[in-house]
Amino acid sequence: MAVRVFVAGGSGVLGRRLVPRLVARGHQVTATTTGAAGLALLGELGADAVVMDGLDALSVGAAVAGARPDVIVHQLTAISVAHAGKPDIRHPDRWFARTNRLRTEGTDHLLAAAEAAGVPHVVAQSHASWNGVRAGGWVKTEEDPLDLMEGTPAHGGMLALRHLEDAVLRAGGAALRYGAFYGPGAIDDQVELIRRRQYPLVGRATGYSSWIHLDDAASATVLAVERRARGVFNIVDDDPAPAAEWLPYLAECAGAKRPPRVPVWLARLLAGEQAVVMMTQGRGFSDAKARRELGWEPRYSSWRQGFKEELA
Repeated sequence: MAVRVFVAGGSGVLGRRLVPRLVARGHQVTATTTGAAGLALLGELGADAVVMDGLDALSVGAAVAGARPDVIVHQLTAISVAHAGKPDIRHPDRWFARTNRLRTEGTDHLLAAAEAAGVPHVVAQSHASWNGVRAGGWVKTEEDPLDLMEGTPAHGGMLALRHLEDAVLRAGGAALRYGAFYGPGAIDDQVELIRRRQYPLVGRATGYSSWIHLDDAASATVLAVERRARGVFNIVDDDPAPAAEWLPYLAECAGAKRPPRVPVWLARLLAGEQAVVMMTQGRGFSDAKARRELGWEPRYSSWRQGFKEELA
């Protein structure tokens, strides 16, 4: 059944893949962008476009009320170079400062607008790549907590994710924990660092990560909308793997030399604690629940296939 869908963050890297899928399924889509430049793009994708400031409660309330949606999809982030500057993994508190606010204040604004407009369902973007709790096995389910990274500059970002998930679940919605994105425009900065030999393996590089192609993330989101999904879902591929496997393979697909290896102490000095944890202690995630409850099947079951096709 076709519904009215409000995509907050429709001009973002995932929103640009999600909006046309929703439109193709017959849904009436209103999508937001942060400035006039994004209006034409969203119109070309088939959406009714609106400028909205996710950190302004009045702006959010007016946009949602005008769209009269049946479901809100929360994809608000500010991680692109245009919003956050060059990636700075050493200082994630700075790099993700606006995104953290969008995941806290922005989430609260969207939920308040949903309540005021009588919107019955919300689907929101969370994250599950390397950030599973660092205890027990290397692959985590939705029952396992996320790593809060206490005592590091990443702690604020992890608290923001917890705030988003808790708020959305209290509202009876779904939090989709997407793996690390790859696909059109998603990893260009990482590939450039690899080609410059500035993305090294750290220590034994035993830390796990989970990946997801943007199109697979979009297809899972469409299912969460259509099935009125509730709860937490890991949206990742079937192949969580240590950095010692995926990073050299990504370099190979990019036509680059094998990444150098640096000791943990040097990586901590140069790149910070988050990079060290990701590379040496990170935990990946299982997609079994999403497959079982959403009937979802990713096109790219492994980053091995996806990296090769994307960088061919």
